[in-house]
Amino acid sequence: MGKYILKRMAHLIWILLAVSFLTFLLMYLAPGDAAEKKLNAQGISVSQEVLERTRQEMGLDRPFLVQYGDWLLGVLRLDLGSSYKDGFPVGEKLARGLGSTLVLALWSLLLSLAVALPLSLLAALHRDGPLDRILRFLSFVGNSLPGFLLSVLLMYLFCVRLRLLPVLADRSLKGLLLPGLSLAIPLCSRFLRQFRAELLEQLGRSYVTGAVTRGVKARYILFRNVLRNASISILTIVGLSVGSLMGGSVVIETIFRWPGLGKLAMDAIRDRDLPVIQGFVLLTAVIYVGINLLTDIAYHWVDPRVREE
Repeated sequence: MGKYILKRMAHLIWILLAVSFLTFLLMYLAPGDAAEKKLNAQGISVSQEVLERTRQEMGLDRPFLVQYGDWLLGVLRLDLGSSYKDGFPVGEKLARGLGSTLVLALWSLLLSLAVALPLSLLAALHRDGPLDRILRFLSFVGNSLPGFLLSVLLMYLFCVRLRLLPVLADRSLKGLLLPGLSLAIPLCSRFLRQFRAELLEQLGRSYVTGAVTRGVKARYILFRNVLRNASISILTIVGLSVGSLMGGSVVIETIFRWPGLGKLAMDAIRDRDLPVIQGFVLLTAVIYVGINLLTDIAYHWVDPRVREE
C-alpha cells in the first residue's frame, strides 16, 4: 500500500506543477499592469515614478521564468503572496474561506447520499414501475435546473413567501440550509440516475441469477454482493462530485453571500486581485488531486483485484 501511494503521489506532483505553471502564465498574460492594478485597488494615485518603483518591488521587471520560480518557491513555503486589495496574506484568506466551503460541501454531499442511495435502490428494484418512472422524472428535473435559478426559487419560497430562513446565509444551521439544498438537489438528481444505472447493471449479472436460483436471500444478495460490486463506480462518482462541490460552488456562495472560497474567488475576479485568483486556482487543483488520491486508495481497499495489480 505504501509503494502504491508513493507512486500515485509522484504522478500527482507533476500534475500540480503543470497547473501551477499554467496558472501563473495566464495571470502573467492577463491584460493590464499588475502593479497598476495593485495601486488602484489600494487607492493610491498612480504616477510613472510610483508605478516603476512598485513594479521593481513586485519583481515585475524580471524575466517570466524568474518570476515564476520566485512564486513557486513561495508556494512551497506556503507563502502565496498578499492581496492587492487589502494587503492581507492570500494563504490566510484561502484558509478562512476553505473552512466555510468544506462545511457547505460536506453538508450537501451527505444530504445527497442520504437521499439518492436508498431511492436508487428502490428505483432499480422496481425497474420501469410507477415509482421508478416518478423518480427518473424528478431526477431529470432536478438535474436540468441551473444552479442560480434553483437558488433564486428556493430563496423566493423560503425567504420571501414563507419567511422561514434568512436571505443572506450566515454560519448558523438556518443559514446553511438553502445553500446546501441548492447544491444538494442537482447532485442528488445526478447520483440517483448514476447509482440506478450501476445497480441495474449489477442486478443483471449472472452471479445474481445464480444466487437467486440457489435460494440465497434477496437482502443478502443486495447488500453483500450487488452494493459491494457497485461500490467502485459509486466511489468514482462521489469522488468526482466532492471535487466539483469544492471548486464549483462559486455561484451558490455568491448568491447567498456564503463566506467560502467561491465568494472569495468572485470578489477577487471583480477586483482583479491576481494573487488571490492564483491561490484559488492552485488550491482547487490541490483539492482535486487530493480527492483523486483518496479515491484511488479507497479502490485499493475495496477491490482486491486492484491490490493484485
